[in-house]
Amino acid sequence: MRKYILLLSIFSILKTSAQSNPENEFGAWYMYNGTHQISNKFGIKTMAHFRFFEIGDDMQQFISRLGVNYKINKNINVTLGHSYLNTDTSFDLKGGDFNEHRVYEDFNLKHAIVKINLAHRFRAEQRFFNATTGHFIRYQIAFSYPLTQKWSAYLYDEIFFDFDAEAFNQNWLGAGFRYKISNALKIQVGYMKIINDINQGFDRLQLGIILNTDHRKKS
Repeated sequence: MRKYILLLSIFSILKTSAQSNPENEFGAWYMYNGTHQISNKFGIKTMAHFRFFEIGDDMQQFISRLGVNYKINKNINVTLGHSYLNTDTSFDLKGGDFNEHRVYEDFNLKHAIVKINLAHRFRAEQRFFNATTGHFIRYQIAFSYPLTQKWSAYLYDEIFFDFDAEAFNQNWLGAGFRYKISNALKIQVGYMKIINDINQGFDRLQLGIILNTDHRKKS
């Protein structure tokens, strides 16, 4: 009987430990990203992400973005915007929420090598949370390759630098597929690996919709 009690105790401890460790969970991001052209030069960027520690359970973060985009030429554009984040810092528990506001500035450059489309994004973020101001610099490189008229594959990597702590903050590496429903609407499915500055690794399923609309007056 004592052996059974000991085994049950060990199993319970191991199970509790696994449940309290978000690295052991396969999480999910449910994403909306939109671009809405309002003139030849100006557009509106919109975004809403619902990010979960586990697939469909224990939401880690909600983030929304709204920005104004200016097109310098066909390959270069810039964005100025605002982000709102609500984050639960505690896994499998409630009450760890905090709110954050960010101002961000993007410099976007795109070009192509044969059929491979490349996009570079340089982002500066000013973070405001808990009476604290922080600063991120982020760089993302993304590759996209058309497989058919409807399907394309993508790969990206983004690195974060934190000016207020250790230089390296985190890295996002992702890949997946996009399907074109219409000229305005695409859906995507992919996988992302997150590595942070304390060597934690997180695996995320990404499911998203991409909406691109054109509100320019037709001549």
